[in-house]
Amino acid sequence: MIEFYKPLPESVTVTQSSIEGLGLFAIQYIPEGTIIGVTHVKDDRFEDGFIRTPLGGFYNYSKDSNCENIIEGDLLLLRTKYNIDEGEELTVTYLLYDPTK
Repeated sequence: MIEFYKPLPESVTVTQSSIEGLGLFAIQYIPEGTIIGVTHVKDDRFEDGFIRTPLGGFYNYSKDSNCENIIEGDLLLLRTKYNIDEGEELTVTYLLYDPTK
């Protein structure tokens, strides 16, 4: 359960990405299985039935991602699939749409 909301947790920052525009990067080591935060909130008034949070607006797509979105009730959460090293970009294989199409 998410006890409080932070737009960007202390473990990440937004900076230039070699993938696309801006990206989400670790500013410290983040262990495998860590919940980074809320990326989307279910709301049927928006396209795909969700509204993005600031955290959800900055991670980039990768088919070989190091993070994943998990569904918890009306929330999509960002969770690390592997240990993330300081300076590494956090990436996700999107659940809501396929950006390669």
